[in-house]
Amino acid sequence: EPLKLGELWAFPIMLQLALLENLRRVGVRIARRREDLDAAITWADRMLATAEKEPKQLIQLLAEFANADVPLTAPFVEEFYARLQAQGPAMAFVQTWVEQKLIEQGVTATQLSAAAGRTAAANQISIANSIGSLRFIGAMDWKNYVESLSVVEQTLREDPTGMHASQDFATRDRYRHVIEDVARGCAHSSCSELTVAREAIVLAQTAAERSGTNDRSAHVGYYLIDQGRQSLERAVGCRLSWNRRASRALRHFRLFLYLGPILLLTALATSVVFFSFAEFEYPGLEPGDWRYWFFTITGIIGVSALAVPLVNLLVTLVLPPRALPRLDFSQGIPSVHRTMVVVPTLLSRSQEIDDLLEALEIRYLGNRDPNLFFALLTDFHDAPERILPDDDALLAYARAAVQALNESYREDRPCIFYLFHRHRVWNPYEKVWMGYERKRGKLEQFNALLRGEGQTAFSDIVGDASILGSIKYVITLDTDTQLPRDAARTLIGNIAHPLNRPVYDAGKGRIVEGYAILQPRASISMTSAGQSRFTKLFAGESGIDPYTREVSDVYQDIFGEGSFIGKGIYDVDAFRQAVDGRFPENLILSHDLLESGYARSALVTDVGLIEEHPASYAQEASRRHRWIRGDWQIAGWLFSRVPGPPRSNKSIGPNGSNRRGAKRQPNPLTALSVWKIFDNL
Repeated sequence: EPLKLGELWAFPIMLQLALLENLRRVGVRIARRREDLDAAITWADRMLATAEKEPKQLIQLLAEFANADVPLTAPFVEEFYARLQAQGPAMAFVQTWVEQKLIEQGVTATQLSAAAGRTAAANQISIANSIGSLRFIGAMDWKNYVESLSVVEQTLREDPTGMHASQDFATRDRYRHVIEDVARGCAHSSCSELTVAREAIVLAQTAAERSGTNDRSAHVGYYLIDQGRQSLERAVGCRLSWNRRASRALRHFRLFLYLGPILLLTALATSVVFFSFAEFEYPGLEPGDWRYWFFTITGIIGVSALAVPLVNLLVTLVLPPRALPRLDFSQGIPSVHRTMVVVPTLLSRSQEIDDLLEALEIRYLGNRDPNLFFALLTDFHDAPERILPDDDALLAYARAAVQALNESYREDRPCIFYLFHRHRVWNPYEKVWMGYERKRGKLEQFNALLRGEGQTAFSDIVGDASILGSIKYVITLDTDTQLPRDAARTLIGNIAHPLNRPVYDAGKGRIVEGYAILQPRASISMTSAGQSRFTKLFAGESGIDPYTREVSDVYQDIFGEGSFIGKGIYDVDAFRQAVDGRFPENLILSHDLLESGYARSALVTDVGLIEEHPASYAQEASRRHRWIRGDWQIAGWLFSRVPGPPRSNKSIGPNGSNRRGAKRQPNPLTALSVWKIFDNL
């Protein structure tokens, strides 16, 4: 019988137990030897003291020794002889008596001494070997051992898409745990882990023949951790527990089950407030009084600020973190998944350009890969004129700095760093010369440039433009966002996984399966957390916790979706398909939440970015002012029909149209996305 997965993982544990048992056995022998030595020392010292002080009593002591029936073991005799021989003839008759007893046992003192030496050497070698073996077991990579001997793993590697072996170990191990779980629930005792794995492969092969290997259902993981698991369980006759049945039945009411407790807590707490008013006998506090509605609205808002985090805390305690499957790109990013890291920013001073390029260089040094490129997407600050006197000099400085940085790393690759700069365009709504649609327009036009469109959007491009068409993913960061070591490879491995690839539904106008955006969790840098008393008070925990691999997030754990906060990775083609031409001009400042609703975003809980915290209250207030203003700008997406693009906007570009020409269209967002917008407000 092939070993089960649990038995394979138990093998190193059993080896350790066997070695520990051997150490225990040798330890007992050493302890007994120590006891025999102590007994020999005790009897020898008593006889030597008696021979010196009362020689006539030595015969009685020998009789007592004989009656004590002390076992004449090798350690005892060796130590006993060594101490008595030092006294010469005085102890000769005692030694003679001991030798006679040994002859009766069929052994001599010399033989016992040799045996004692062999036993001590054997014990020493056995302990050394056992400790060395324990170290070896602790240092050995048992993951490779288990996977090389597991028939389940060998079966799963027949995945029609060929992706199973390309996944990281955590994802492959997750698949195997599901195999174990399904096999334990099978109604037939003959349904082994191998049978379940084989059935999953059959289902995947059938889907591949029907829809091709590019379809999500052709990957074996679709039947283990995705929507195809119920098909697998039916195929092998798996009997579900009542807990799992209830969990699946309630899955269709997740949003209600999440919002219900929030609304209930809010209503109960608000009612308590009104009961308190009744006790104080406020006159005229009835629905017709303005004070009634004032206290109702403010009470609901205030209490909901407590109810939401309480429910969120309960959810994270009940549900485990939901990790995304991942491909293993630790040995390098394939050319088909070529990625560019971009930092949208503004050019104002030469010192800021130096700081931007230094940060870009640090990101590269922590994420070196032949298929990873780094770029600055730049604009000038808003101005009353199209061109200011210092613009040309500043742009020339930036261009030269990027070229110098590329020259510094020419031995790695000819071109690693890029600069994409846009000229100002007239905005009739803002009455100012500015970059078209600021950050959103910058990314939108950059995506178009990657696909051979909008060639005139960027007035200056530094770098080899021949590779732009092969860029599949973009990692967008803020100017103060650090990209930790190998974080880029990890994110690309996530978004490239077959089960995470986005599926666009033209009828619904959004991504319905997979994800076009992946948002890592963001942590505060340790340096910025201690730069002022304000940051020490409000920054919270800073840095990266080396002991935490995954964290809980309510939206990701319950709904399998996260919220985009402007720093993450996105699929260029899917992102354009989901959001291009969807939004009115000159209206949306905070676009991240809307984009995650259209393009579907997930939180990658085991990958972290590091960012700066505002150093003062004034900076924090300014940031929150932008956020609040942006949240109110997208309030129109709470309704069944939402603002659309300008009627004259048929292509990406600074056409100067404003939001008044926008037409309204059906709201494609899910109820969850609408709730996120409402919750922000």
